Amino acid sequence: MILGLILLQVTGLANVGATIGAGIAIVGAAIGIGKIGSSALEAMARQPEKTNDIRSSMILAAALIEGATFFAILVCILALVL
Repeated sequence: MILGLILLQVTGLANVGATIGAGIAIVGAAIGIGKIGSSALEAMARQPEKTNDIRSSMILAAALIEGATFFAILVCILALVL
């Protein structure tokens, strides 16, 4: 009986931890993509002739951040399931 209650409490804490982890991953990605966008716009304003190079670098960096975010969210979901 007591062991069952302990397991239910541990499972509840795991759910809370997984949701907090997913939230932190999303907030971190939003901050990162926001910084990339603002830096890219500033760089394009300073050097308009390099706009295409800056844009492609910005898209690549944003895609890498989103990939890492999806991986972090997947780990949090697996923590919920297992």
